[in-house]
Formats: sequence, C-alpha cells, structure tokens
Amino acid sequence: MIPFFLAALAFPVQAHASDWPRFRGPNGSGVAESSALPDSIGPDKHVVWKTALPAGHSSPAISGDRIFLTGFEGDRLLTLALDRGNGKILWRREAPRDRHEKLDTQNSPSSPTPAADGHNVYVFFPDYGLLSYTFDGKERWRTRLGPFDNMYGMGVSPILAGDKVVLICDQMHDSFAAAFSQADGKQAWKTPRPEALSGHSTPIVYRPQGAGGGNAGNEAGIQIIAPGSFRLDAYDLASGKSAWWVNGLASEMKSVPVLDGDTIYINGFNSSFNDPGKHIPIPSFADALAQYDSNQDGALQQAELPEGPMRLFFPFEDLNHDGKLNEAEWKSFQAVMAAENGLLALHAGGAGDMTSTALRWKYQSKVPQLPSTLLYRGVIYMINDGGILTTIDPANGTAFKQGRLRGAVDKYYASPVAADGKVFFVGNSGVVTILKAGPDQEILSVAELDDECFATPAIADGRIYIRTRGMLYCFGL
Repeated sequence: MIPFFLAALAFPVQAHASDWPRFRGPNGSGVAESSALPDSIGPDKHVVWKTALPAGHSSPAISGDRIFLTGFEGDRLLTLALDRGNGKILWRREAPRDRHEKLDTQNSPSSPTPAADGHNVYVFFPDYGLLSYTFDGKERWRTRLGPFDNMYGMGVSPILAGDKVVLICDQMHDSFAAAFSQADGKQAWKTPRPEALSGHSTPIVYRPQGAGGGNAGNEAGIQIIAPGSFRLDAYDLASGKSAWWVNGLASEMKSVPVLDGDTIYINGFNSSFNDPGKHIPIPSFADALAQYDSNQDGALQQAELPEGPMRLFFPFEDLNHDGKLNEAEWKSFQAVMAAENGLLALHAGGAGDMTSTALRWKYQSKVPQLPSTLLYRGVIYMINDGGILTTIDPANGTAFKQGRLRGAVDKYYASPVAADGKVFFVGNSGVVTILKAGPDQEILSVAELDDECFATPAIADGRIYIRTRGMLYCFGL
C-alpha cells in the first residue's frame, strides 16, 4: 500500500484523484497518482505549454479544469486562474492592500498557495487576509485579517477541511489557529498558540478511526495537524480545541507534516546551535542581568550582550520590538536555544499530552529548515537548504544514503514531489533534478530552467507544473 493511498484516506475534501488542490497536493503529501511523466525536462524539452506570470512564490493549485496561483505587480496583489489544458490566463482578480508587512528578502507578498475544491478557490494574502472566488472569478467573500508580525513575513497556506478554511498564523507574538466558513468567510473558531514563534508550517488533516467523513456537517473527530515552535497540536476541526499534542519539536517550524497511516513525519530546524552536541549554555535571566545589564535597567539590550548567539539572535527574541529583552523574552530565548533540530516520526492520535509515548524515532543529520520531507514508495526523501539529500527508512529512521545531489549544487527552498516512480527536486536557481524512486539516489537527469525558482512543483494527470520567477511551465510526454 503506497503512502499516497494512506494519505488520501485522511484527506476529507472531495477532490478528484487527478487534482492537486492545495500546497503540496493531496493532504500535503507531495505525491500524486499520475500517468507517465518525462524523465528529463528543460526550457525547450517536453514543454506542453508555458505561460508568463507576475512575480510570486505560491505553488500551483490544480482543481477541475483550472490552475490557480497568486502573484504581485508593484502594489497589486493578484489571484490568477489558468486553463489547465493550454495555460491561458482566464482571469485575474486584485485583492485589497492597505499595508506592506515585513518580508524576508527570499519571501514575497504572494507566497501562500491557494486551496480549491472543484467549485471555489480560497486565497490568503498576508497584507489583507482571506478571499474566495468562484471558478469563474466572481468574488464570493473577503475576510480581513492581521496585521501580522512574523520575522520572515507570513508564508503559510490555507487548507480546506469539512466546510471550513483553516489557517495557522504563527508569528512573534499572539500566534493562533483559526477556521472560517467556506460559505461566507466568517470565523468559526480561533485558538491561541502561545508557544508558537515565527514560522509557516501549513497543516494537514488527520481522521482517526471512526471519525466523520470530513464533508460539511460530518466533521466529528476530524483533526488538523499543526506543527509549531516546540510542539505539534491536533486541533478538533469542529471546535478548534487541541485534542492532543506532542512536545519536542524545533523552535522554528516551516515544513509540512507527512501522514502515513498513524505515523506523522515532521522536520524542523532553527540554527546549527540546535544540532546535537552544538548547544551552548544560556544563563538564567537573573544571572544574565548580573553579568550583562551594564545600565542597570532590569532588561538586556543587544549591545550589552557578548558576541555570539546571544547577540546574533537578539532580533528574533525581541518579541515586542522595544529594543530590550525582558524576563519572558529571555525565557523564550532559553527555550529556543535548548530545542533540537530533527526529523521526527510521531504516532498520531490520543488525548492530551502524548509527548511521553508518541516519538517513534528521531533523525538529526542535515535536517532542512524550509523543504518538507517526502515519503514515497517506502523511502523518505529529505533535502536540506544546502542541497544535501538523505534517503531514510521510514520504519526505523536509518539513513540509506546521504550526499549532495550530483550535478545539482544549489540552495533548495522548494519541497520535493513524486509520481510515476520519479522524484523531482527544484533548486533556487532553477536546477531540476529527477531521481528514480528508491534509496540509492539514482539520478535520471539534471536540467537548468535558467530562472529562479522558490515554488514547490505540482503534479496532475501526467503533467508536472513548475513555477519560476516569471513563468509557469507545464511539462509532459
């Protein structure tokens, strides 16, 4: 039984098998059922069509005969619908924008990927909020959210579950999970995430045995799996209450969890100081004041701290942006520095705090910060931001092989995807590597698209869709 089938069982939205309706496809797995795909591609090789696009980092969401993306042109925030067959842009709609939130240089104001259900599409722009359109481009509703205060800018994508749109908003303070009605955009519930710091992990859906089908009016038992700083929560879809949780995650979470039966795989990375054996001791707040508070104001300013991690990470820990660290912020810093990077395999399900029993194994070498883990045909694929690929046995966390992708030296923000016995990796500079599925990392081809690429590809119906800085390519045989 392949991982896609197990993931599909947990995905309640009524999506066609050939759709890729959200970030990383069916339930965020990164895996598609597909007819034959090419084992090599290029700017002029196996191109079915290509369409020029506005800038943006969102990935394609494919539903019915439509492809949806977001983009931006100057101050304009855009939702685009393309014809799936020929790539023609069918409509563009502009969202309101009354602010420009802080963004990391590698982020964009249109990074979140749309979610679609065969009839409507739902988009999230951090500089405004949520909007929904029909497949014909008619605006159904808009819900203002924010402003947000994420160190990198918001990057999380909305997902659909039951009759709700679910959004996880992690930031430097006041993080929360929320659900909104798909019918009118009204908030159904909002749950604080007090421990969560800046991150952008898009959640997945988990349906424990005996839970409802996930369709409107039958949400009983359906859970939203949402990783965040230090812990993973499973929120009850109907109420927003955290049904169970597991501590022990990294302090910055940006990857999508992968569900295989009753096992969740989730990777997290903050800094090299969070690798095993690299931790440094952080004194208590009282001791830090005694050592470093030169102006005796009862707080710690960046210039007062010694060179090294305490000074380096100050902007990340000054959660209220007042230029100094109070005791609560210092304790948060201690927790950040004590957390461990790793790929975790967790048992899904339970009630309350499941930390003591949930961990099945943990792998801690060359863990990525941004790319999500892929599970395909009995092998875990994990590529870190520096381009080092590790293939892992999902049963026990033992590495099959680890090494840099030959001929594809690059930085990697996009997550790998798989179908038709092939695994696809796209580097930031547009290097596309296709591997034969298996633990040995056998490379079938390496090609250059000659443009930057930060978006995770999409796969549907014997086609792979790759978005570069200025183009959406559709490749196929």
